[in-house]
Amino acid sequence: MNIAVYSGSFNPLHIGHQAIMEHLTREAGFDRVYLIVTPQSPFKEASGVLTGRERYEAAVAAVRRHPEIQARVDDIELGMEPPHYTIRTLDALREREPENTFTLAIGADNLDSFPRWKDYRRILLEYGVVVFPRKGFHRGHLKARLLKEDPRYRITLLKAPPVTISSTEIREGTAAGKNMDKYLM
Repeated sequence: MNIAVYSGSFNPLHIGHQAIMEHLTREAGFDRVYLIVTPQSPFKEASGVLTGRERYEAAVAAVRRHPEIQARVDDIELGMEPPHYTIRTLDALREREPENTFTLAIGADNLDSFPRWKDYRRILLEYGVVVFPRKGFHRGHLKARLLKEDPRYRITLLKAPPVTISSTEIREGTAAGKNMDKYLM
């Protein structure tokens, strides 16, 4: 199977994440999405975040409410020692399921910072990335910059509408006493 690996904190999982998962399987040619809940991103501070297990369980419940989405919430990183580098997760998935192919799904904001990721060259050469638009980031320029480094990099820009809500906005709205339920998956 052709699997899109969509990893993140998902604190909380929201309708923007849902739209991305739907696009990956309905428009981008993936058989399934593996939603990987990261216990702790190497690029984020842990303060004020639910535990990895709590976010994983919330994601399982959210995906269960949407059986039309071809997604599986995977707890592979919950059993891995930190730091939780994406390359280690991709390698572990490939080892666990050698019959499948895996491609990383990221937003343009992550493509901008991709050269800071551990073994990013291996990710781009061995797995590839599919990139969603994000406001304020020109994916074409970012892709061109990386391809100058190595034209063999596998970078696909997806034709999808940009997601206009973020987990941070939902958390901040909730903290301010606003009802943010309409944004939750």
